[in-house]
Amino acid sequence: MTGRTVRRRVLRISLPGQAGPQAASRGDLLAAEEPLGIRVGGQAVTLTMRTPGDDIDLTAGFLVSEGVIRSAADIRQIKICSGARCDHDAHEGAGNIADVQLRPGLETAPALRRNFLTTSACGVCGKTSIDDLSVLPNFDLSADHTRVAPAVLAGLPDVLRAAQRVFDRTGGLHAAGLFTAGGELLAAREDVGRHNAVDKVVGWALRAGRLPLSGCVLLVSGRASFELVQKAVLAGIPVLAAVSAPSSLAAELAQEAGLTLIGFLRGSSMNVYTGAQRLERVVEQPPAAPDSEVGLGEQRVDDDPDHQDHDDDRGSAGEVEVLLVDGELLPDRELADDLHD
Repeated sequence: MTGRTVRRRVLRISLPGQAGPQAASRGDLLAAEEPLGIRVGGQAVTLTMRTPGDDIDLTAGFLVSEGVIRSAADIRQIKICSGARCDHDAHEGAGNIADVQLRPGLETAPALRRNFLTTSACGVCGKTSIDDLSVLPNFDLSADHTRVAPAVLAGLPDVLRAAQRVFDRTGGLHAAGLFTAGGELLAAREDVGRHNAVDKVVGWALRAGRLPLSGCVLLVSGRASFELVQKAVLAGIPVLAAVSAPSSLAAELAQEAGLTLIGFLRGSSMNVYTGAQRLERVVEQPPAAPDSEVGLGEQRVDDDPDHQDHDDDRGSAGEVEVLLVDGELLPDRELADDLHD
């Protein structure tokens, strides 16, 4: 197992102007990406591509997200291979297998075993059927009446960004941050895979005896996919926020589970797709005129899927604008007209 970064020589090309392209050789740091095999009771379960580091937390969080365990007491031992002594067949290299022993009497379901490699971009790859995608939640989110101020949410991305030490050196990692409802950062993890970053946070919470994570907010640096919503639900997290968009299936699962799902958390605005009752001090505006109504749960605010700052120029300084996608609240008529257009 290497460190979290790898140095490599690159050819740096710049275009200074009329002089034409100029090239120079220089060193560059890359985010490390290596496979980690996870075995439970000696049986191979999955092989995931991840950034080395926090591998025990990653393994524990993965087992939570698969519904295998609910508390640290369910784990007898997690051993990371040292490479010097390893009993696994056909294993070459150091530190790339996590061997899990569960408490006596706890067994894994046959569907847990993935059929192939889980890449850094996909946390559900290898599932054998559609039914395997959804795991029954361990905790009742409807009983969690946490309230979060929009102004607190708006400040979380900057706090998480400041905690991304490896990203500062490589520019190539996702991040997940766990916060209190008041905005205090409890844990932050980085990884080439967004699902791995979340598993590392959940695994840390499991080993610290913090599950369920009632009253907490999970912030992810990318989009909010189905798998990330499921991981939040299974960890008992009532609020999931993302700086980018959620998927339709993510919103559906969040609605069913009672999760507050927030997307496009950038600057002073955000979209609330489900669970708006957990946001404090949101003043309801009159509903938009009938001729400007749209399917808010189906249509994006901006036609450009890569454009994240579509609301940054709206609103005065110090104001936080909120678009409730599962209700009638719009921040203003101007935004409603943009949605219609």
